[in-house]
Amino acid sequence: MKITFIQTGGTIDKDYPRSTKGYAFEITEPAVDRILKVLDPVFDYEVVPYIKKDSMDITNEDRTTLMGACASLENDLIIITHGTDTLLETAGTLSGVGGGKVIILCGAMKPERFKDSDAAVNIGVAIGAVQSLPPGVYIAMNGQVFPWHEMKRDMTSGKFIQK
Repeated sequence: MKITFIQTGGTIDKDYPRSTKGYAFEITEPAVDRILKVLDPVFDYEVVPYIKKDSMDITNEDRTTLMGACASLENDLIIITHGTDTLLETAGTLSGVGGGKVIILCGAMKPERFKDSDAAVNIGVAIGAVQSLPPGVYIAMNGQVFPWHEMKRDMTSGKFIQK
């Protein structure tokens, strides 16, 4: 078994090295690298930095390209780290991948570099789920995993909940 982790950016991967000019953050090295180093997993994996954008800056063209990248992977177990603002839009696009793949999108409400981040929990939930779910596209956020089309974002709390 091998899991492919694809980094697209978003809060989970944000770092704040800048103090002037433009965004204070940058999308840096994949947060999943640091999480997996602590986990020291027994499964095989690869981490693929891909888009490296805030999710508000991800375009439909980016989503279509990501869909092609997922479809062309030999591996069927895919976890995509993504910003929460447009996570559901990207999941909808990826629902067209097919081919027996299990694709789980997850992110974080606070950057992984923050000590009170939910990033490691969301990645952990996604790792467990990707190994046991049937093919499809799922969201792993806030301690739960559901098919993408059964999830919505509560705009008051910011949390992802089942419809």
